Amino acid sequence: MLLAMDMEDHLLDRGHRISGPYSRVAQALADIPRLNLMGAIVDLNLNGELSFPVIECLKERAIPVIVCSGYAELPELKARVGDVPLMPKPWNPDALDALIVQTFRTQGATPPVR
Repeated sequence: MLLAMDMEDHLLDRGHRISGPYSRVAQALADIPRLNLMGAIVDLNLNGELSFPVIECLKERAIPVIVCSGYAELPELKARVGDVPLMPKPWNPDALDALIVQTFRTQGATPPVR
């Protein structure tokens, strides 16, 4: 949760609007339909639950997604998330900023929601 709070502070400092962070898959899935999301950064592990259902829900709604994970380099994860960009942990602020521009702005979206 500390990493999520650190990332949240970073995103707020950059002028992004935030929804979350979410610590449970069910909580995120319940809120996604109610939010006007322009993008999402999703941790692969939400309190011991894999967040693949959240990632799929966002993709089905054409919401750009970045997956943040300590397992970002594993071939199995890369195969499972397909073309979704991966941000390895520990995350790097400059790399995250670049990935946000590349992932969200190129698809016509504006600031990310975490």
